[in-house]
Amino acid sequence: MNVWIYSVISVVIVSMLSLMGVFALILQGDRLQRITLFLVSFAVGGLLGDAFIHLIPESFAHLGTKLSASLYVLTGILGFFVLEKYVLWRHFHVHAEDRKVKSVVPMILLGDAVHNFIDGALIGASYIVSIPLGVTTTLAVVLHELPHEIGDFGVLVHGGLPVKRALLLNFLTALTAIVGTVASLVVGPYVQGYAAAVVPITAGGFIYIAGADLIPELQDELSPWRSLLQLLLILCGLGIMLLLLLIG
Repeated sequence: MNVWIYSVISVVIVSMLSLMGVFALILQGDRLQRITLFLVSFAVGGLLGDAFIHLIPESFAHLGTKLSASLYVLTGILGFFVLEKYVLWRHFHVHAEDRKVKSVVPMILLGDAVHNFIDGALIGASYIVSIPLGVTTTLAVVLHELPHEIGDFGVLVHGGLPVKRALLLNFLTALTAIVGTVASLVVGPYVQGYAAAVVPITAGGFIYIAGADLIPELQDELSPWRSLLQLLLILCGLGIMLLLLLIG
């Protein structure tokens, strides 16, 4: 029962992040871009920290130091590549001024729904293994979703949707995370080795998101001081994951 309680609370918190997009209206232009990039830096540290400090060691503990754990991690990396390439068609690089954003709004909503469902399933599977692992995975998802949801909302508004409608649709797509968590908690106990396989796959997915989606967003920053701040924020994200391990 505790697993269900923690899982549902966690995924509800993640879903509520969809309302953070309103900050895209308050913070516009260069200020929004700077803050988003700093959030992205923090997310990189959180995702990599959870993958290498929590998820991968947990995978070897359950699967043993065998080839299977490494193959599952690689499956996560390649699986997220395929999802992003052919299913999610993510919009992190979409800019209203140089693309026909209206035409991608339906794809953004569909991609978000699938993406959030997967996030929810990963959270549920992590809690099946242990509550501390579920907490760290949830935190990694939260750090990633903050800039992601702000970007979602901005693109939807630039795509022609009224503010209230954009918030509502973004929130509705976020609710698929709850469906993913419930599905994971219901199916997981009846599928042998489910959680043991999903944990390293999650690690691979987090590594892919950090390396393929987020880090490239930071490469355009040429200012030495801002670049240093990005590095410090990445280290802060890693440090939080390390701290959670030490106090867990």
